[in-house]
Amino acid sequence: MTNDAYAQSGVDTHAGDLAVELMKKSIKGTLNDKVVGGFGGFAGMFDVSFLKSFDRPLLATSTDGVGTKVAIAQAIDKHDTIGQDLVGMVVDDIVVVGAKSMFMTDYIATGKVVPVRIADIVSGIAKACSEVGVALIGGETAEHPGLLKVDEYDVAGAAVGAVEYSKLLGPNKVQVGDIVLGLGSSGLHSNGYSLVRKIIADSKLDYNKTVQEFGNLSLGEALLEPTRLYTGVLNTLLESELGSSVKAMSHITGGGIAANLARVLPKNTTLDVDRSTWKPLDVFQVLTSWANLDLTQVESTWNLGLGFAVIVKADKVREIQQQLNNTGINTWQIGTVQASEGNLEGYVQGAKGVDGGAVRLVGKYLN
Repeated sequence: MTNDAYAQSGVDTHAGDLAVELMKKSIKGTLNDKVVGGFGGFAGMFDVSFLKSFDRPLLATSTDGVGTKVAIAQAIDKHDTIGQDLVGMVVDDIVVVGAKSMFMTDYIATGKVVPVRIADIVSGIAKACSEVGVALIGGETAEHPGLLKVDEYDVAGAAVGAVEYSKLLGPNKVQVGDIVLGLGSSGLHSNGYSLVRKIIADSKLDYNKTVQEFGNLSLGEALLEPTRLYTGVLNTLLESELGSSVKAMSHITGGGIAANLARVLPKNTTLDVDRSTWKPLDVFQVLTSWANLDLTQVESTWNLGLGFAVIVKADKVREIQQQLNNTGINTWQIGTVQASEGNLEGYVQGAKGVDGGAVRLVGKYLN
């Protein structure tokens, strides 16, 4: 089949080539001296000979997408921030185990390749990769006419990191008395957008128009606030003298606050997360008011301003908290790991197939 015949079926390979040319510069900005083969090969290659210095090197990998947040980007034709969401969802899962992400690949499926739109998406991915020191070494853009509408697309990505076995983080290192620090989110990040979109639809609001609650930003722009990137800051912490005092981490994503924390606690421990230690961001308060919901009703869906958690030794908590605050990420104490007393009514115990600790949220949020 010739390219012209392929074009008649709805696939434009020339547009795909142009998209590659437009994104090339931003991708090259992420490459480092460990990338082998440069740009455009069938497979991305990365030199991992530095792992020879590890006693027991472990590879860590994660894959994810952005979910229905892309529908809002499509609604207002703004595509340059979705890439940061993708990077955050992937590499911030990898740092949870103490690993440092090395490289990433992406995949974009669309009804029709619009070169500038694809380049915007990929430039956002590349910019975020550069911010956290991750090489973007490969990707694919696929045109799916008949499956996706002309202006529809979805994005996914995968990354690989490495960690020394002795520095692996997890529930086995957590002890009673350890302190849990919360790290502030930038907003909704990339979770719970099906609920967001339902609220907007039920409220008969237009993503392209401004609403009083979000000032000069259109509603769509406010809801597209990019996911905060934690990886760079947390890898720096782990590589510092304080790194050995970090026991475990949790990325607060799908499933909400309690479930994601329960996954990284050992069995027979509990954690009471004190709501009174932070004020949920305005976006959460606005959305719940529009939907006539209480904030406690969405704790298993949204992060409510708590985007990440770090479990640390009690005697180092102030130093670690200060170091993280100095990076511009608001960090505060949300609770202390306790021994389970048997009665777990009201707690979430484990999640995602992990039989871990038990977590509940207590108190009232700050106004």
